[in-house]
Amino acid sequence: MKSVKPGRGPSAMGTVGSVISVIFGIFWTITAASMGAPGLFPLFGVLFVILGIVQTVYNFKNATGKNRYSSFDIVEDSEEPDPLNTRFGDASQSSPASGDGEFRFCPYCGAKLGAEFEFCGKCGRKLPEIQ
Repeated sequence: MKSVKPGRGPSAMGTVGSVISVIFGIFWTITAASMGAPGLFPLFGVLFVILGIVQTVYNFKNATGKNRYSSFDIVEDSEEPDPLNTRFGDASQSSPASGDGEFRFCPYCGAKLGAEFEFCGKCGRKLPEIQ
């Protein structure tokens, strides 16, 4: 079964953006504290830094990890299992995405299709047989 995964590029750019937000949060906290601003302003900077660190770790893991959560790459189960199925569902059970239920996904463009479709309604390519 093919899965739609996010690409590594968007996750790597998210990591860079998150690092920049951490640097901004540190700058904000130091500036607010040195100016004698009310306690809420430096606290906002600390919160900004904490959220930035969490996002940096998450995006870095997505950019470098094999089993990443993504929305853009299309991969085979043999290449990379779906981490959402691993975390929230039993991979041994049939899922609608496998074509056994009401819908499945086009392996070429990722469009959501009915299980009975022979051709993709979005890209027009012939779909592989359901095994």
